[in-house]
Amino acid sequence: MVAGHGDPAESTLAAEFGIALGTIRQAIAVLVQEGLLERVQGKGTFVRNGLTGASMMRFFRFRADAGTAGVAIPRSEILSSRAARLDKNVAALFGLDAGARGLAISRRRWLDDKPRLLESIWLPLPRCEPLQRLPKAEWGDLLYPLLGSQCGITIHRAVDEVTFRTLDADEAGLLELPDGHPCALVTRRAYDLQGHCAEYRLTRGDAYAFRYQADIR
Repeated sequence: MVAGHGDPAESTLAAEFGIALGTIRQAIAVLVQEGLLERVQGKGTFVRNGLTGASMMRFFRFRADAGTAGVAIPRSEILSSRAARLDKNVAALFGLDAGARGLAISRRRWLDDKPRLLESIWLPLPRCEPLQRLPKAEWGDLLYPLLGSQCGITIHRAVDEVTFRTLDADEAGLLELPDGHPCALVTRRAYDLQGHCAEYRLTRGDAYAFRYQADIR
């Protein structure tokens, strides 16, 4: 928890850093606006938790019970993880020079004992080097908590773009779908607290299970 408007801790922070009280309040307001802090009515102002990564499932409906589909966390299977030369565009996203190396991960995600999503993930090196040494069995089901515990990276926000195409033979085989089956492709760029891109991801899933809902007010 940090100081909130009217909180005595504001005065403590101002005194500790030798800054005017009004400046402290303005700084807190900016951090709330940027999404780094959040105000909880009646409780105070808190450092906002990072994303967990489970939100990818909001794009797909794999169960008849729509109430559970949006919150289900699929089981993750790491197919491969290796250092590889990054595409120049991905390297640029990470702020790296052309020809830089990154960690390339292939992951399959299971729900109801069926393969549902196929993902290709790129992470910057040497920033994510601890994951190179981590056994596949210790990766767990969610990537972002792992980035936090192993690499000190908190994913603050993500930008997802959805397009459609067909699965190639290898992708279809891994998802146990027919070759050429319609595919929803979600391209993700995830950013840390400092606004640096820390992940580039391609997620493929059955287009017939794709869902999109927008609450427009």
